[in-house]
Amino acid sequence: MGFFKSVLIDAVLFIALAGLFAQTGMFYVSSVGVALLASLVLAVLNALVKPFLLLISLPINVLTLGLFSIVINGFMLILTSSVVGKSVFYFSSLGSAMLIALIMSVCNTIIANHFVES
Repeated sequence: MGFFKSVLIDAVLFIALAGLFAQTGMFYVSSVGVALLASLVLAVLNALVKPFLLLISLPINVLTLGLFSIVINGFMLILTSSVVGKSVFYFSSLGSAMLIALIMSVCNTIIANHFVES
């Protein structure tokens, strides 16, 4: 899947999940443009910062059989929120960011497998 296609899919997922969790206050996206910007920032951070975090956390990631990567993905979403602006792209806690990261990972896997088979 191409870079821009994955950025667009992440933006759509951000909008859908913000609508799903709108009443809980866990996750907030102010507009479609902010979702596009956040997905672009997330892609850049995943390319630049995430490899170093995975390398640093390799021992605990091995001990937890890879489950610590969910925490890293949640941290990447919190970092994205800090870069984009907490007033327009917001997570209430690390736990909510980890839940959104888990849902996004599952959805991205399903969508990527769909594009491979088609």
